[in-house]
Amino acid sequence: MRVLVVDDDAAIAETVRRTMTAQGWTAAVADNGIDGFDEACAGTFDVVVLDIMMPGRNGYEVVRDLRKAGVWTPILMLTAKDGEYDQVDALDFGADDYLTKPFSVAVLVARLRALVRRGAPERPTVLEVGDLRLDPAKHTVHRGDAPIDLSPREFALLNLLMGHAGVPLSKQRILESVWDVNYDGPDNVVEVYIHHLRKHIDAPFGRKSLETVRGVGYRIVPAED
Repeated sequence: MRVLVVDDDAAIAETVRRTMTAQGWTAAVADNGIDGFDEACAGTFDVVVLDIMMPGRNGYEVVRDLRKAGVWTPILMLTAKDGEYDQVDALDFGADDYLTKPFSVAVLVARLRALVRRGAPERPTVLEVGDLRLDPAKHTVHRGDAPIDLSPREFALLNLLMGHAGVPLSKQRILESVWDVNYDGPDNVVEVYIHHLRKHIDAPFGRKSLETVRGVGYRIVPAED
């Protein structure tokens, strides 16, 4: 098995490298996001261990661009950033797992083995609702030929709605899927992000695809001019 470790903390990278070598794996190390991206694209690895805060390119950019490039090697984010939104963003960008520093070597090994057993994920299906198209792999959204820029949270919300096109989803369902099952903040955050989405995917194009279903929630349908 071959693992690529991308981390600018030399001590952490060496610890992971030695751990993998002790398990009989072959380990390569990159100490910045630029080299890590190039190594992941050029090499044949069974799994990648990727830090977030690095020089050159951060881990979010690396995992996002690897997925856009069609590199589906399983990726475990290993980082000191332990906020729940950091974890959500990492997974939304295309990571497969997330482990915070300081970490248990035994847990790291177990999670990497699990990722290798699962293998590279299948390329996600492109979602289409009318002329609105979302590509989960490339992390892109288009209305016709026009690209639409969304934040990771907006993208996750649109992905959920388009995956259930025509079906109203409640605020609670949206919160549990896009935020967290343990989210205990105000539920009007959903209304705020629905408003953001309308400004991005409908208003500039004179369309109305994102509907409010009174007493139920929200749904997306093919756009009307």
